[in-house]
Amino acid sequence: MKVAIGNDHGGLEYKNLLIEHLKALGHEVINVGTDTLDSCHYPIFAKKVADLVSLKEADLGVLVCTSGEGVCIAANKVKGVRCGIAYNDEVSHLMVEHNNANVIAFGQKFMEYQDVERRLDIFLNAKFMGGRHETRVNLITEIENK
Repeated sequence: MKVAIGNDHGGLEYKNLLIEHLKALGHEVINVGTDTLDSCHYPIFAKKVADLVSLKEADLGVLVCTSGEGVCIAANKVKGVRCGIAYNDEVSHLMVEHNNANVIAFGQKFMEYQDVERRLDIFLNAKFMGGRHETRVNLITEIENK
């Protein structure tokens, strides 16, 4: 699987650890995040990941900032992207199973790394359930297209 990953200065440590984890699992990783702790603007990196997913140049996306909120909001502005914040294990699979999420966000300051890694694995292994959930995702797409 090809995974795009991005971060701002508030997510650098976890991004680097997640890249190694993804590679160890055999995934191809596209790193479009910052590689320094210099203050920067998270929407730039969120858009880079979201664009790669939207254009199908990456299968899924991963974003890390201080809280996860900013990158999630920015990514969801890109047509075709459905990003959620993985604040617990259950949400990490439900965002895919129910919402067909294709990008996951994490907050480095508010999450322990071992939880982030586990939740990423849950997200990567989850499958969209379709059915009544597909109807709801289609309703989201209708909103997006207006």
